[in-house]
Amino acid sequence: MLQKDKDEFRRVCNKLMSTCFIVKRNEATRADYYFILRMKPVFERYLDVLGYSLEINEDYGVIQLVNRENYNHLNLRLNDSIILLILRILYDEKKRELSLTDVVVNLGDIQEKFLSLKIREKQIDKTTMGNALRLFKRYNLIEILDRELNQEDSRIIIYDSILMAIRVEDIRRVYELLEKYRDRKQEELSVKLTGNGTDAARELFLNEAKPEKNTSVRGGNNR
Repeated sequence: MLQKDKDEFRRVCNKLMSTCFIVKRNEATRADYYFILRMKPVFERYLDVLGYSLEINEDYGVIQLVNRENYNHLNLRLNDSIILLILRILYDEKKRELSLTDVVVNLGDIQEKFLSLKIREKQIDKTTMGNALRLFKRYNLIEILDRELNQEDSRIIIYDSILMAIRVEDIRRVYELLEKYRDRKQEELSVKLTGNGTDAARELFLNEAKPEKNTSVRGGNNR
């Protein structure tokens, strides 16, 4: 390679290691996306030595770095996992409704979906929401369009990389857990358990819904 390409190769490899996803639709990584496609054989040979492989989906316009040894995973906190799953569900809903190129949602959409799932009775607090969204921005799953993340109409673009980070089977499993939780809640009501019993069942559901390592997003298999 020319020295210019060597420098670019080094930079893009480091970006892959730190962000896991390279997205064509994101202006900040579009040039990197095309560079990887152009130098695909070199990237594959180099990364293979390190135990990594590239998953390239040109239909989505997304390149994902996958660690075959299941190292370098980011284990998400429970609230972060729930927000990520909600973003995935909203992505599907918006795509079906509007058939738009860019999927844009706002904080109100996320909070409304969270309440509709009946996981908890109150909204996600602003600090938790803001920290989660900034984390997902770092991994090129979303883009934050508004500087302030404390208003219901604050907008977010959900990138197609969400489809590779959270697969359909992950969504199905969450819905199954939700049904379990609702059934248990109905049983509690029928035998007139106290409020403490309801809290215990809710905690049981949340523990079951806690993601395993394979829901991580950093430099690993995100399936």
